Amino acid sequence: MSIVIMTVINSFAQKSDWKEMHDFHAVMSKTFHPAEENNLQPVKDSARVLLAKAKAWQASRVPEGYDAKSIQPILKKLIAECEIIRDDVKSGKPDADIKKAITQAHETFHEIMEKCRKEESEKH
Repeated sequence: MSIVIMTVINSFAQKSDWKEMHDFHAVMSKTFHPAEENNLQPVKDSARVLLAKAKAWQASRVPEGYDAKSIQPILKKLIAECEIIRDDVKSGKPDADIKKAITQAHETFHEIMEKCRKEESEKH
């Protein structure tokens, strides 16, 4: 019984310990949620950081318990969307365009999170 409990705990610890994913989420959270309220300044201030965190996430070692083959293509899509955000900010696109871009990147981030949750539930 204790072996089963330790296996579940270890699996959860491995799942929750993807530093680069958490680093990306921290920046996404502080940029997307203000954008929902039409405050685009955090996105404008952090567009390059958001892209850097997405690239670092993609380049990181995928922890045990995640399916790299299914997650990596979505991470590639996320990077492309973060590049659009950076480019929109850099070129001075209207706030509506930037809000649309950050919203799309946020949806893609949640697509990755859903994929991770689905994989977790399939293992139990």
